[in-house]
Amino acid sequence: MTQSAATAPARIVRWVLPLALVLIAGVVVAGRLGRSPAGPPQPVAQEEDNTIAARVHPPPGYESLPAEPGSFEEWLTRLPLKPGRPPVLLHDGREKPNQDAHYAVIDIDVGDRDLQQCADAIIRLRGEYLWAAGRYADIHFNFTSGDRADYERWREGYRPLVVGDNVSWVKSAPRNESYQTFRDYLTTVFRYAGTQSLSAELAPVPNVAQMKIGDVFIRGGLPGHAVIVVNMAERPDTGERVFLLAQSYMPAQDIHLLKNPTDPHLSPWYPLAFGNRLRTPEYTFRRDELKRF
Repeated sequence: MTQSAATAPARIVRWVLPLALVLIAGVVVAGRLGRSPAGPPQPVAQEEDNTIAARVHPPPGYESLPAEPGSFEEWLTRLPLKPGRPPVLLHDGREKPNQDAHYAVIDIDVGDRDLQQCADAIIRLRGEYLWAAGRYADIHFNFTSGDRADYERWREGYRPLVVGDNVSWVKSAPRNESYQTFRDYLTTVFRYAGTQSLSAELAPVPNVAQMKIGDVFIRGGLPGHAVIVVNMAERPDTGERVFLLAQSYMPAQDIHLLKNPTDPHLSPWYPLAFGNRLRTPEYTFRRDELKRF
């Protein structure tokens, strides 16, 4: 998150196809959602053949790793993709200058402010999963100041009063459990959180060989960067594994699946045995920068 984004107004004027997923009989079902001003979003059936898991097949000889039903891992693999390979759009509707980095675009809105950047997009995905699962008490993220922002406090009507580096919470609104209120909460988190705070909040993964879907390569800083693992596959005969990555970037833009710039034949998959540096189209991470919620 850039410093300019951290001071942007905490209000998104319009919402375009907000995404949530509904748990039905303990199984996560991917869906695109629309919202009426009077209530929470209503699910619209998502074609199963347009999810990450269905459209982005593992390389020959590899099989997708199983994910526990209802888990964050399964939820990520069932994120819906926009048809074909459309351009990545910025928050203001313009096309991103670099259109060579992405393999596909995830069908989730970015809002119309320069807020949902790299770490914010990962916060958005994690928050959407927890909200759809009804795990409201688990929805909390830290501001860069280190102050914790709990969604349950937010929906009780408390709002942060930020003065310099000091944050206090003031009761200033009635209790509201709507999806729109949840999105307002996320918008405020986007303003005051970023790679620095998210990196400090996540737990290190000591050995990259222990990677799981949902893990995050992240370098905290201003700006820093972060990408998230959204699927994995394995060769049954050798145990070799590969993974898919998704990101947003600066300025705020559509969340998209990344190509593998070092191996076009394996792309968009990345080998788990990538060495000491993970090179993505627009950023290079160290092997020890893998973390987990």
